[in-house]
Amino acid sequence: MKFGKLDPQEVQPLPADAFRLPPDAPVTQRTLAHHANTWSAPTLRTGGTTWNIKAWRGTVFPLKAPQRTWPFHYGQAFDTIEYNATHYRIYSPEKMAAWAEHMPEHFRFCPKMPAIISHYRRFMNCEGPTDDFIDGILALGTKLGPTFIQLPPHFAPKHAERLVNYLKVWPMELPIAVEFRHPDWFSDSQEAEAVWDFLAQMGIGAVISDTAGRRDAVHMRLTAPFLLLRFGGCEGHPSDKFRLEEWAKRISSWAATGGLREVHLLVHQPDSILTPETCRLFRGLGGLRN
Repeated sequence: MKFGKLDPQEVQPLPADAFRLPPDAPVTQRTLAHHANTWSAPTLRTGGTTWNIKAWRGTVFPLKAPQRTWPFHYGQAFDTIEYNATHYRIYSPEKMAAWAEHMPEHFRFCPKMPAIISHYRRFMNCEGPTDDFIDGILALGTKLGPTFIQLPPHFAPKHAERLVNYLKVWPMELPIAVEFRHPDWFSDSQEAEAVWDFLAQMGIGAVISDTAGRRDAVHMRLTAPFLLLRFGGCEGHPSDKFRLEEWAKRISSWAATGGLREVHLLVHQPDSILTPETCRLFRGLGGLRN
């Protein structure tokens, strides 16, 4: 995750309070109240962004396991994945179904919206690619988790009409979330707030990206009863643990309302080396063993 990434040397002089989570936005309390007492506890899923990590030989993958078996072993170690492959290519239903067959029943894929839709056509004239993308992800069957749209960094609230019109025709039986990157989305402007309200009305999620260099993106807006939390680690720097502890406390408070259905912690670490350790650390924190 290059977005907001800082090297450990840049993080070192920052005080712990620099990584303390801000208060919940008002829309979060409205969302939790709307779904209150629906779930006894959220399902917690943790994972990374790929299973092609050679450094995991001997840990996630048995030492002599052939690479073709790595998806299976990934599914034994994790229970979700930020499926970046779909951002760069629209895959056939047959290919998606084959990947799903490697995974246990509790596993969920979180496919990223193809760049041809979000970045190149910017939500205009996307009917064909959208239909092909949906055909592919439906082949994941019960292992399909929330899809998410990563907006281009220069996609500001002034472009919101394109996004809103696209989401209005998205099939709402397929959970979807949006990751905002342009700073103006977090400025409390009238344009931005109208979109946040739209997401909440439609039950569309808002991805929260916790990364050291862009604390404005830790917006604390829960607009649906599920959370996609993209966590950018700093090579095991102590701030990683502090931030995960902060999230464990906040998620526990949201879970206490009974209004949170599931959480996907999608971990980004440099070269993905420490992703397994980060996931284990998060799962070991109080109240998050699921």
